[in-house]
Amino acid sequence: MSSEDTTSASGVSSPSIVSSEIWDRLAEVPRLDDENPAPATTPIAVEAERASRVLHARDQDPFALPARPRVITVSNQKGGVGKTTTAVNVAVALALHGARVLVIDSDPQGNASTGLGIEHAVGTPSIYDVLIGESSLAEVVAEHATVSGLRCAPATIDLAGAEIELVSLVARETRLRKAIAAYLTEVSADPPHYILIDCPPSLGLLTVNALVAADEVLIPIQCEYYALEGLGQLLSSIEMIRAHLNEGLAISTILLTMYDARTRLSDQVADEVRRHFGPLVLDSVVPRSVRVSEAPGYGQSVLTYDPGSRGAISYLEAAREIAERGSAAAHSAQSEPPADPVEEENAEQGGNP
Repeated sequence: MSSEDTTSASGVSSPSIVSSEIWDRLAEVPRLDDENPAPATTPIAVEAERASRVLHARDQDPFALPARPRVITVSNQKGGVGKTTTAVNVAVALALHGARVLVIDSDPQGNASTGLGIEHAVGTPSIYDVLIGESSLAEVVAEHATVSGLRCAPATIDLAGAEIELVSLVARETRLRKAIAAYLTEVSADPPHYILIDCPPSLGLLTVNALVAADEVLIPIQCEYYALEGLGQLLSSIEMIRAHLNEGLAISTILLTMYDARTRLSDQVADEVRRHFGPLVLDSVVPRSVRVSEAPGYGQSVLTYDPGSRGAISYLEAAREIAERGSAAAHSAQSEPPADPVEEENAEQGGNP
């Protein structure tokens, strides 16, 4: 038995990424790769099948890996939409399926760092030190304790004052992009396949840095009444950054979160988002889930906290879709933000005096 394994009360060797309590619940159920697996006809058997898809993903179902690092900013200036939860769980899902993943926590609250179990107390080397030029990105990156291939550049409370400090610095909008470029050069022998940047719920300099550094934007949208409120401002900001600072930036993915199948409202919001954004919206939808909410309290993602839960599987499928979308070039043609009808009309009038 490897040093990373533990023996649960049932006597079954369990991976260190899963608590022995959860492993005990699944130990009596045959593995999916047994010669004669029992049919998944009971709730515990169904949960065991789902958990097996997560826990043995690297061997059974590795994702296709991109030819070059994909830098994806997870952004929505509206709070409480599942932005950090999405960044954490998509990162873990990708890493469990064989990818090397770096999460950059660019939110002063440090919730992504908490969700990954990464130390981010005051004094910890963090992304703040990178942005003000006191450290390189490689110097602040920490390895995840249990998920192989997953790393995180944590955020500390110092980041709360970073936007004020950045105002007076040269090239303040491009500091993160330069730091990432230097990091990729430094780790060129073993670079990450994905870099996920978690943003604060605002459109300040921290978010601008994240958007300037990225190739793609992933926008989580909550299936609630106010979901689309303020989204136009985010789209306008992205278009402005495309025009002046990062012409290669593309909205590649929209993920519906906190979907409640018991309400008509969730269906209405989902339909409206799909009608407006079309193929940018993932088929996978993240349900409202107690397990998803509980996991950060234990310093875990839902995929390691309860791998058989519906929330874990939904993020697993979302990560699969993101991986399948391939390089930014493959989907940039369908990534244009929706045009402003007023701007379109003015452009037409200007072109036809």
